[in-house]
Amino acid sequence: MKVFVYHTPELTPTERMPDCAIAVDVLRATSTIATALNAGAEAVQAFSDLNKLMEVSASWPADKRLRAGERGGSQVEGCDMGNSPLDCTPERVAGRRLFITTTNGTRALQRVQSAPAVLAAALINRQAVVQYLRDRQPETIWILGSGWEGSYSLEDTICAGAIVDRLLSETNTEPRDIAGNDEAIGSLALYRQWDRDLLSLMYLASHGQRLLRLQRDEDLKYCAQTDVLDVVPIQKEPGVLVKL
Repeated sequence: MKVFVYHTPELTPTERMPDCAIAVDVLRATSTIATALNAGAEAVQAFSDLNKLMEVSASWPADKRLRAGERGGSQVEGCDMGNSPLDCTPERVAGRRLFITTTNGTRALQRVQSAPAVLAAALINRQAVVQYLRDRQPETIWILGSGWEGSYSLEDTICAGAIVDRLLSETNTEPRDIAGNDEAIGSLALYRQWDRDLLSLMYLASHGQRLLRLQRDEDLKYCAQTDVLDVVPIQKEPGVLVKL
């Protein structure tokens, strides 16, 4: 296995796809996707375009759908919820399809949706994703951070590093054996610097500060946890993720 880390969708190669692509948006799209599927959502369907989300979701019965829309960290008018994983309780999402559009994370999923295997990862389901990689042994793996409107984000990079770190431990290998680019080494170093205090890193991150201004500190605390959900969101058809 060779792991390549890309900090934003814009930085990924355009002429090829990996055997397995892992989209990461710790704050908060992939954390929300993993939580919704763990809570019993039928599927999560991701859109980069809000109008398209509204059009497609209109064909579903109202009691079988939830529209989740976020721009700039805030809920979009006309949607049932924003992009908080804490809203994804079993009582709310079980048996329903979550139609979601966010500022960054859904763009990342769209960028790699033609890969043979597409996963959604966050810190909260890191171990489950690593177990999938151990079992399937894909030759090339891309971990794609969502960033923030095309720029680098600390929290996505540290999640990539957390995946690399656990993969090294689980396979008893050295960084040189699996790192496909310098970004994989850099993300590993960042994670090992902050692994004992991930929440403090979230508070330092620009998007973490943005969420604090929106009084979403409980979201930060939730998203900073590691390995609390045993769920692997995997793409069933382009843009549609289900629980493996």
